Amino acid sequence: VQLAESGGRLVQAGGSLRLSCAASGLIFSAYNTGWFRQAPGKEREFVAALRWSGRSTDYVDSVKGRFTISRDNANNTIYLQMNSLKPEDSAIYYCAAGGNWPLRLSVINYWGEGTLVTVSS
Repeated sequence: VQLAESGGRLVQAGGSLRLSCAASGLIFSAYNTGWFRQAPGKEREFVAALRWSGRSTDYVDSVKGRFTISRDNANNTIYLQMNSLKPEDSAIYYCAAGGNWPLRLSVINYWGEGTLVTVSS
């Protein structure tokens, strides 16, 4: 199984980015999937999740109304649309898949390698 993130880059505060995560060896629609992030010196934290059915989403409070998680079943890819970015959103963003809901660190079965998002003020 491989999860490959892309889309991270340097962006100015207030800008937008869309992260992508493509899977091989795993069908995203059979798993609960999500995004986590880890800033320098901090622990990895939950950001957003999408239930396997596609009917439920979950977000950390700090990104509600700004980030949107979605999935393209045909391309077996999940996305994180990030709008109104803030410097505190700077981190390495990881996609993940797991069997349980809610999707949290302890229930992740598969991780990607991460993609770096840097938001300048």
